[in-house]
Amino acid sequence: MHNENILISGAGIAGPALAHWLRRYGFRPTIVERAPALREGGQAVDFRGTAHLTVLRRMGILDEVRRRQTERTKMVVIDAAGRPRATLPAEFAGGEVEILRGDLAAMLYDLTRDDTEYVFGDWITSLTETADGVRVTFNDAPPRTFDLVVGADGLHSGVRALAFGPETGFRRFLDHYVAGFSVPDELRTPGEVRMYSEPGRMVSPGLVVFASPELDYDRHDIAQQKKLVADACHGMGWRAPEILEAMWAAPDFFFDPIAQIHLDRFSAGRIALLGDAGYGATLGGLGAGQALVTAYVLAGELAAAGGDHRAAYARYEHQIKDFARGCQKIAGNAGPFMAPATPAKIRQRNLMYRVLSLPGMAKPFNKITTKAANAIRLADYSRFLR
Repeated sequence: MHNENILISGAGIAGPALAHWLRRYGFRPTIVERAPALREGGQAVDFRGTAHLTVLRRMGILDEVRRRQTERTKMVVIDAAGRPRATLPAEFAGGEVEILRGDLAAMLYDLTRDDTEYVFGDWITSLTETADGVRVTFNDAPPRTFDLVVGADGLHSGVRALAFGPETGFRRFLDHYVAGFSVPDELRTPGEVRMYSEPGRMVSPGLVVFASPELDYDRHDIAQQKKLVADACHGMGWRAPEILEAMWAAPDFFFDPIAQIHLDRFSAGRIALLGDAGYGATLGGLGAGQALVTAYVLAGELAAAGGDHRAAYARYEHQIKDFARGCQKIAGNAGPFMAPATPAKIRQRNLMYRVLSLPGMAKPFNKITTKAANAIRLADYSRFLR
């Protein structure tokens, strides 16, 4: 086996999933994560179709995911008085199994922490490829040399910036922003996710989407980001003021542009990109399932190639490129769908919801997303397990 010593940037979903498989094939992964600890909270993520469920099963966590799955909830579009205007059944958005992102991240961390080195509170500052490795410098830790480096560090990937160039060269901003955060139970309705839209903006307990030109802000200044959300939603009806008040107190806030990453290649020399870092979509792109599937493929191809990164990366890119693009297409209209631009478009969206809520109508729509989630043929790498 060549190139056993592999550095992964990012301890979200894709990074630990990759580490799990690498260890099972005999590699030695290290994960560096900028956050000081495992990130908790986050919205629910879902899995649907054969490919997603097969990877969960092969990882040995499908039963545990099902045990921790969220209560299936219907989606209710309401007006300013809280009156329902359209309702979608639970199976519309929740896939075959749904789990909170924080619960899934904790599960993957527990699965890998005993045989993977984790370094929290630090990040990569430079990558220098040599004939036999990559010399990596960190913000705090001493420099180290690794055989390979994988960026699994999300939409704003530091590894991608160092190895491929600035984010602006690859990110397509889709004219909307999204914020997510925890809220008290009293703001939620049991069995329902309530969603209220005004032109260009939407609030739901724990989730905000709004249209905007591209904003200039500090990605590490949470207070500044919360103010941007509060300003964008100022004057909204329904329970928006209560939801925004809860946002100010939430410890697990995230804020991002709704955007996609488009690259011609997902590797450069000894460095590869995985998940959102290479082909992410902020919202609605089947991100968690995509992360697990592509991590499975990357690790499997490295094992099949005996650690030869040139052959493995080429096979990885060939197998997942169309799959990743298909998932991005599903997410392309997430912003305008959740926060329609005009009252007329809100009415059109609500009418569509009402049609989809009719008996038998949600199934054809779900086939579209399930088709994208299944648009990959998974190889069997079990002969390489150690």
